[in-house]
Amino acid sequence: MSTLPSLQTSPEMLGRSELAALVARDIPTGSFVNLGIGQPTLVSNFLTEEQNVTLHTENGMLGMGPEAVGEQIDGDLINAGKIPVTELPGASYFHHADSFAIMRGGHLDICVLGAFQVSATGDLANWHTGAPDAIPAVGGAMDLATGAKDVFVMMSLLTRDGASKLVETCTYPLTGVGCVTRVYTERAVFLIGRDGVTVRETFGCTVEELRSLVPMPLLTPAG
Repeated sequence: MSTLPSLQTSPEMLGRSELAALVARDIPTGSFVNLGIGQPTLVSNFLTEEQNVTLHTENGMLGMGPEAVGEQIDGDLINAGKIPVTELPGASYFHHADSFAIMRGGHLDICVLGAFQVSATGDLANWHTGAPDAIPAVGGAMDLATGAKDVFVMMSLLTRDGASKLVETCTYPLTGVGCVTRVYTERAVFLIGRDGVTVRETFGCTVEELRSLVPMPLLTPAG
């Protein structure tokens, strides 16, 4: 199949901040969003006031702002990843049980999570690698994966050993089944739907190069 250069929107692979900015731009105006621990927390730094996005954090806050720096830091004001954050006008605080009711009750439009693996059908594995010495830490990921209307994943495309994290079938314990709709990596953005995995755009590589790295059929908007 021929190369589709129009899909390459950046001559270089994206860094963490560039990827977070891309995710932020893709979040629709007025959305209620939860940002998971790790890379997803960076997204808060790139949301604009015009987007009117309301951020939820599972430790009991609605209306979270960007990461706190310098004199903004308040040791009592943190997100679920224990990173100091700011609050926006109208922010509210509530019991942990109420926070999980928001997550489980379908009140979140999007959650952005990290992952160890995502399958071709949108299964998510992000809490345990199955290694004997690994410490399982599911937190609220299962609640978010099943409760949010859309699940976006931010992850590196390859492991340190060069294996694809986008796989036909997950080999790690699952967090959620068929829940992921979009995957953001430093090399490409993938859309997961009924027809399979579609490459929306690439960064510093071609679709053919992606196909040599990812062990599954990859579709393009043109077919």
